[in-house]
This record gives sequence, structure tokens and C-alpha cells, in this order.
Amino acid sequence: MTIGKSTRMNIYSKKQVWKIALLLFAVIIGILSLWYTNDLVKELKQEEERKVKIWAEATSLLTKSEGDISFIFSVIQNNKTIPVILVDENEHIISFNNLDSAKINSKKRDDYLTDLLEDMKHEQRFISFPLSNGKENTIYYQDSVLLTRLNYYPYIQLGVLALFIFISYLAFSSSRKAEQNQVWVGMAKETAHQLGTPLSSLIAWLEYLKLKGTDEKMVDEIRKDLNRLEIITERFSKIGAVPDLKTTNVKAVFENFTVYLEGRISKNVRINVLGDDAEAAINVPLFEWVIENICKNAVDAMGGKGSLVIDINDNHPYVYVDITDTGKGIPSNKFKTVFQPGYTSKKRGWGLGLSLAKRIIENYHNGKIFVKSSELDKGTTFRIVLSK
Repeated sequence: MTIGKSTRMNIYSKKQVWKIALLLFAVIIGILSLWYTNDLVKELKQEEERKVKIWAEATSLLTKSEGDISFIFSVIQNNKTIPVILVDENEHIISFNNLDSAKINSKKRDDYLTDLLEDMKHEQRFISFPLSNGKENTIYYQDSVLLTRLNYYPYIQLGVLALFIFISYLAFSSSRKAEQNQVWVGMAKETAHQLGTPLSSLIAWLEYLKLKGTDEKMVDEIRKDLNRLEIITERFSKIGAVPDLKTTNVKAVFENFTVYLEGRISKNVRINVLGDDAEAAINVPLFEWVIENICKNAVDAMGGKGSLVIDINDNHPYVYVDITDTGKGIPSNKFKTVFQPGYTSKKRGWGLGLSLAKRIIENYHNGKIFVKSSELDKGTTFRIVLSK
């Protein structure tokens, strides 16, 4: 059974579209929230400016009035929110209202008032009004505490929303990964179980062929493939279990594997293993599975003709393995997508090879695997980072 290439590609295309759509939706919500709040703040600011003007006018009338001034006095006293400082024409502070009581009652009161007055002057928030004696007083003011809080509200709101989305994403992502792990382990264990019985039968049939005097060369080739099946069964049985990591010569593992691979690929593909005799903590059967998936993909990408270079570098405390082919390359926007389950550029196949390779390297070897570089129609380099 195979999954059509167009179907697989469509899944990831739709996933990308949904991500972009959700991001745009979040941006629109943020913009609308900021716009609405800023519009509300603007209206409140205008309202506070009108209140200050009324206070200034009331103060001016208070100095000129000779009758009942109780109403005017009540207008002045009812300002309970807007921080204001009243100064004379020489900028000497006459009175103030709605300032920080703790600072007003502290020893540094004068410094606080001077600094605050300078801030108000810098903001150019003031109203001047004439007095009956021909002189002029000025009221300096700032936004009320409520208005200041409202200014920050949309940013706090967006921050809380972003934090909620982030935590939700981590929770769903963790849950999804746990489910994927269960699927991987279950599939691997079942595959190992299903392979066990026919493999035992084939080994018995091989012994029968030997007794029948079948051509020895043919028997040896069948034995090699049966040994390979045993290794594959062992690989699947190890998925989900804690692998036994041993310090091993990485270059030797590649050299042994390439001997097997060269007999099963086109003679037009040249394989070179270069670099250091570096040692790293690996599980050989699982690590061979990784390099088999990468190398076979590379051979397919080259169309059975080209060069495959494996370069091993000992860079304590890590070992770097670069696998470079001369194939058709990978678009830069697919560098991460190629490791997702089900993604493949082939007409046939499940698209699980690189996903499995990533899982083995990162989950079981505490390493890293990624596309180091790639150019279309020139080739690709995969890098594996292993701990010593």
C-alpha cells in the first residue's frame, strides 16, 4: 500500500496554510484590540483635558467672584483622579492634587515635586489662566492612574493571551508527541513480532537448501539477506526500549555498512568514507538504520549516478558526520519538513525514513540531525552530531 505523493504534499500544504491563517487571525485580533483601546484612551484623555480646563476656569472665576463661590469650589475639590500642580507666573508651586502620597510625605518631597513638574513641562500638558490682578497662573497635569493603566492594558492582555497560547501549544504538542511515540513503539514491536515467525522459517529452509546441495554462492547470498532481515528485526525490537550505547569507532561502522550498500546499488554511484577514526557512544544496529535511510535516500536523489561522500570529524566533545550527495537537492523551506512523518518527494513510499532517523539520533543518542546545506540540482549535505 502506498500514499500518493500529491496527497502527502497536500497535507503539509494545508497545515502550512492553517498556520499562516491562524497567525493572521491572531495579528488581526491584536491590531483591533490595540485600535479599540487606543481610541478609548484618546477619548478619556480628551475628557480629562476638558476637566482640567473646567478646573482652570473655575479657579480663574474663583479669584474674580464676589458672590457665592461654593459651586466653583466644589468643581475644584471634586478632581480626585488627575495629577495636577498649580504654579504662579514665576513657576513657583502654589498647590497640587492627586500626587503620590508616599512621596509627598517623604523627606524628598521637594525633589519629587520639582522632577514631576519638569516631566509635565516636557510633556507640554498645561493650561494657563488669568487672575483678577492681571497676573497669570498655570496648571500642569498628567494622565490619571486609570488612564495610565488603560494605556498598558492591551499589551498586558496580548501578553497574557500569547502566554496562554504558548502554554496550550506546549501542552498539545507534548500530548501529540506522546501519542506519536505510542504509535511508533506499537508499530515497531508489532513489525518485529510479525517478522519473527517467517524469518525463523526461512532460516530453516536455508539449511534445507544446503543439505540439498544448492549452489554455495547462492546460499551465501541468501544468508546475507537473512542476516540483514535479522538486523532489521532487531532494530524494530529496540524501538521504545532504552538502547545500550557503547563507545564505537564511527568511521568503521560506515566502512562496514558501505561494503554492504555498494553491492546493492548502481555501480555508477561512488562512495567515499573520509575523516577521522572518531569514537562516539552509539547503538550500532540503530545507528546503521539511520545511515541506511540517509544513504539510500541520497542514492535515489542522484538517480543511481553520482558521488556520496561521508566525512567524519572528531571535534571534542562531539563527533560531526557530514553525508553529502550530488543529487537533486532540497528547497530551503523544506529543510525541517523532510523530517516530518509522511513527507516524501518520491512517488512511492511512506516517507518515514528521515523521521525515524531523527527519532533515533535525537531520542536515543541525544544527538542532532539536520540539513546542513543544499542546492537544487547540485546536492545535499546532512549533518549528524553525536556525543563522545
